[in-house]
Amino acid sequence: MKKPELVVSCGSIADVKRLIEAGADAVIVGEERYAMRLPGNMKPEEIAEAVAWAHEKQAKVYVSVNKIFDNASLEGLDEYLSRLQAFGADGVIFGDPAVLMAARTLPQGFALHWNAEMTSTNYATANYWGRQGASRVVLARELNMDQVLAFKANTELSVEVQVHGITNIYHSKRELVKNYIEHQGHDAAAEDRSIGRGLFLIEHERRDQRYPVYEDSNGTHIMSSEDICMLENLPELMDGNIDSLKIEGLLKSAVYNETVVRSYRAAIDAYAADPAGYTFKQEWLDAIAELQDPERELSYGFFYKEQVY
Repeated sequence: MKKPELVVSCGSIADVKRLIEAGADAVIVGEERYAMRLPGNMKPEEIAEAVAWAHEKQAKVYVSVNKIFDNASLEGLDEYLSRLQAFGADGVIFGDPAVLMAARTLPQGFALHWNAEMTSTNYATANYWGRQGASRVVLARELNMDQVLAFKANTELSVEVQVHGITNIYHSKRELVKNYIEHQGHDAAAEDRSIGRGLFLIEHERRDQRYPVYEDSNGTHIMSSEDICMLENLPELMDGNIDSLKIEGLLKSAVYNETVVRSYRAAIDAYAADPAGYTFKQEWLDAIAELQDPERELSYGFFYKEQVY
């Protein structure tokens, strides 16, 4: 059986090394100027170092270039992609066609992974982007298992599915946290509005669910109240020939992410080695559960729900 790629998002060179050593086949990194919702901001020089190290370990580095581009933010994009290609980055993750158009000007081809977040919902649209040059589609997190497997059966693109971690449910380019702080009569410039500040949104009807909120140069982001965990159900995805399984490292500690990677690595390897004799080991899940935030439930996300858009 062909093993799916195990990919995890990283925020630093230390994370890259730690998680590849733990068993990741590939990592996702990026710079805040061109990317959103990453565990850390890595400058081009750091990305170059990460690529060189990862390639020594036969691992891959994908660079997220997934921000919402306005006219001003297009400045420097061509040069940035050219530098990434010179570094030997293995691919670029994009949602905005501006990235694809810029990549077409490069002297050599570049692997392009189309990730339109919630709108990567059907194979016809994915196949359109494939004809434009994309080689992979990152599926919307709102698709259920039947939709995921049908998607794979109807596209020649490589298919990536998130199997663990937090997901984005809302994004605004407005500085909503800054506005709130200033409304309270405080100096927003003196407040920590970064990814680790610990802000939450709580709905009146569901006070037991906390939605993490953070703000960066790309705006305000509200994240899911639960973490996807498909560790027990990987055989279903592997039997469906899903090409890449993603672990989202955002808003998690280095120890947590390493533990998650090791558990998924063990499960993938065990099933691939002997599908007929495979037995899930509870210790893989227990290791994650020991580090899981007690206020964040591990769930199947939308994999076994009928989602209505």
